[in-house]
Amino acid sequence: MKSYARITAQGAYVPSKIMTNADFEQIVETSDDWIRQRTGIIERRITEADEYTSDMSYKAIMDLQQKYDVDLSDVDMIIHATITPDYHTPSVASYIQGRLGLTNAGAMDLNAACAGFTYGLNVANGLISSGQNKKVLVVGSEALSKITDYTDRNTCILFGDGAGVFLVEYVESDPSFITSHSGSDGAKAENLYCSALSSEMYGNELENEGNIVQNGRGVYKWAVGNIPSIIHQTLTKVDMTPQDIDWFVPHSANARMIESICDKAQINVDKALMSLAYYGNTSSATIPLAIDLALKEGKVQQGDKMLLVGFGGGLAFASTLIKLSL
Repeated sequence: MKSYARITAQGAYVPSKIMTNADFEQIVETSDDWIRQRTGIIERRITEADEYTSDMSYKAIMDLQQKYDVDLSDVDMIIHATITPDYHTPSVASYIQGRLGLTNAGAMDLNAACAGFTYGLNVANGLISSGQNKKVLVVGSEALSKITDYTDRNTCILFGDGAGVFLVEYVESDPSFITSHSGSDGAKAENLYCSALSSEMYGNELENEGNIVQNGRGVYKWAVGNIPSIIHQTLTKVDMTPQDIDWFVPHSANARMIESICDKAQINVDKALMSLAYYGNTSSATIPLAIDLALKEGKVQQGDKMLLVGFGGGLAFASTLIKLSL
C-alpha cells in the first residue's frame, strides 16, 4: 500500500517584545515612512536576552498541541529549520526532542535559510511517502535579532524573531502534497551570509563577522528575476497555472519584492499571504507564520490549494504545492 503525507496541525509563536519603526528612528538614520514604503514592515517581535530559538520552537509546538488537541508522543522525526541555532551542536531539533520527551523521535536541523521551512516540508513528505517515518514535526524558528547588526540601517530594520510548526502524518489517501521543486544558485551566495568558522569568503575578508550581511539589491534582483520562473516550473509539473491556485505563500522578505514577483508571475497580489507587516522578515518562520495569521483571520478554507515558495541564503529555494487539510 502506498504511503502519503498530510499536514494535520499547525502552531506558531512570536515573542511579546515589540520593536516598532519608531524605535529604529532612535537607533539609525531612518523613518517609519521610509521603512513602510520600501519594505511594508510596521513592527517586528524581538526575543528577550535569555530567549532562544529552541524556546520559541517549543512554544510553537505547545500552541499546535493545544489548538488541535493532538497526541505527540508517537512523533518519530523532528525536522528543524533555522540559521540561528542555540548551539552549533547539539541541534535545536535534538534539544526540543529532549524537552518534549519524544524518546522515539529522530532529530535534525536543516539550514536552507529562508527556504528552510519549505525544504523541511518536502523532506518530511519524502520520509513519510517512502515509509521511513509516520509522524513528523517540521519547525521553522529564528532568533535573527541575535545576529543582526543594529548599526547597519539597510538590514537591521528588516529582521524579527518567531517560530512556526506543522505536523505531517502518514495517511492512506488524500495527501496534502501535490508537487514540489527545489534548487540553489550557489554562485551568488555572497549576496547573503552570516559567518561562523570561516574568516574569508571568495578570497575577501568577511564584514561584520557573526552578523547577517546582505546585498539587498542583489537579493532583490535575483528573487524578482528568478522566483516567477520557479513558480512556473512548479505548477507545470502538474499542468496547473497561477490562476489555479487559491493562495500564494512566499517567503515574507519585502512587500515590494512580493508585489513585483506576483506581477511577473501573473498572480493576483491579493492571493499573497505574508507575515512581515507585524513580524518582519523571520527567515524560515515567515511562511508558517503567514499561514497561521491567515487561519486566525478566517481567510483560508479547507481544500484550498496553496503554493509555498521559500527563497534566501544560498541562494537556495524550495517550493511545495499543498492542499489545505488542517
